[in-house]
Parts: sequence; structure tokens; C-alpha cells
Amino acid sequence: MNTNFEKENPRKSDNGKNILIIVLIILVIISGIKLYYDAVDRNKKTEEILLLSEDNNEINKRLDSITYQLDLRIQEIEKLGGDVAALEEIREQLIAERNSDKKRSAQEIEALNRQIKSYTAVLNEKDQEIIKLREVNQQLFAENQDLKSSQAEIEEKVVQLNLQKEELEEKVSIAARLKAENIVIAAVNSRGREREDGFRNRQIDRLKITFNLADNKVAQKGPRDIYVQIIAPNNQPIFDIARGSGTFMIDGREEFYTTHQDILFDNSRQSLTYFYEKGSNYTSGKYEVRIYADNYQIGTGSFEVK
Repeated sequence: MNTNFEKENPRKSDNGKNILIIVLIILVIISGIKLYYDAVDRNKKTEEILLLSEDNNEINKRLDSITYQLDLRIQEIEKLGGDVAALEEIREQLIAERNSDKKRSAQEIEALNRQIKSYTAVLNEKDQEIIKLREVNQQLFAENQDLKSSQAEIEEKVVQLNLQKEELEEKVSIAARLKAENIVIAAVNSRGREREDGFRNRQIDRLKITFNLADNKVAQKGPRDIYVQIIAPNNQPIFDIARGSGTFMIDGREEFYTTHQDILFDNSRQSLTYFYEKGSNYTSGKYEVRIYADNYQIGTGSFEVK
């Protein structure tokens, strides 16, 4: 009996050692796998940081390029006698963004790329304007070269132009000006639910602006361009060329509008509705909505984003 026990006891001891070795091997393997994935994760984060740094460098180069292109257009349009106020405003924004020392996030870089894309569309518009200005200047030069009219004829033309100007100013008098009334500004969420004033970004899928044109029997009936301009808390107009924004003339200067409609004014107290989808978050603060027609402001409203 003792002999058999002595033979079996070493076997059990060997089995125990083997199990312990297997457990240690498994722990070493698990530890190695964890170290491997930790290293992969660190490498991935390092790569993301490097890619973000490269993206920041690339967006800075694009900002420099678009600013340079703007400078060229500004110089050419000024030389041809055109209005460069809107372009100078864009240039100031680009320079301010370029001189910022902050590290931009991926979302900020994406938003900047969209903004630069919209500015590229503005440059294309200005290229067409430059072509027209050159044509006008060439035509004026040719007309001046060929001008053989007498001083009396020139003075008569000036008198006629002044009479036409006075007639136009008389028509566009205070009594004939349109007026926007019952202005309502609402946030429409993704489910179509509307909320008026004091809303948060998550509640704004689109802005809805409604108003009607007041009764005015003096105003001439006919086509009208009705522009809406949303002014951000920093006193700058919100616009996106890709979403239907553009420029219009007001008081002899060019400004950006947010959205607009072409209507046929019939003095029926007609109601107008505008929708605008910004595509990015609104900065917290108070916004002003300005409505224009016939080269003057016909109404104003406001809303607040919390």
C-alpha cells in the first residue's frame, strides 16, 4: 500500500507543476496581447495628432492662398472703379482666422474648408464682375475718344438725367415705401416642430422667418426682390453661397444677404415665408433679422440662441 502511494504522489505533484506553468504561460500571453493593443492605441493616437497637425498646416496654406487671390481681385476692381467693401470684409475675416494661434479641431477644419469653398464661389463671381468692368471701361474709353458732341448737347443730357433722377426719387418717397409687419422668427427642429425665440442649437434644424407686406396703396405694383439678412452677435451677416446667399446693393454699398425671394407685389397684404438651414451651430447670443426691398430696410426682428 505505501509503495503505491509513493508512486502516485510524484505524479500529482508533476501535474500541479504543469498546470501552474500553463497558467503562467496564459498570463504572459494575455499580458503581451494587452501591451500590443496599448502600443497600437498609442500609435493610432499619435498618427491622429500628426494628421490633425498636417490638416491645420494645410488649412493655413489654403487661407493664405484665398487671401492672396482676394488681394488680386481687390486691386483689380479698385483700379476699374468697382466696389470692394464686401471683399475687404472677407479678407479681414480670413486674416483674423489665419493669425489665430488656436489648434483647430477636425470639426473646425471641416467648417473652414466649407467656408473657403463658398469664398471661392465669390471669387468666381468677382472674376465675371471684373470682365464686365473692363468691358464698361473699354466702352467708355472708346466713347470718350469718339465724342464729338457740343457742350450744349452735353448740358442738355445732364439736365435730362437730373430730371429722371428727381422723378425716380419722387416715386420712391416715404409714402410709397413697403413695410414688413407681423414678423415671426421660429426654430424648426428635425421633426418639424417650431419654437419661437429663446431656443437652443439642438432645436434649430432650420430657421423660419414669416411676415406680411403692409397695405400701401401708393406703392407701385410689380416685381420686387425681398432680401433677408441675419446678423450674428458679432454684427456680421450670416451667409453661405452654397445655400443660396449672395450680395445686393444697399445705400450704394454691396452687402451679403442670407436669403431672398423674387415676388410680384400686388398690395394684397401678401404673406412671405423664408427658411434658412445654416449647416452648423449658431453662436450663443442675440441675432437681428433685417428685411430689405427697393434699396431700403422695410422691417426688423430678433431672436436669441441660448
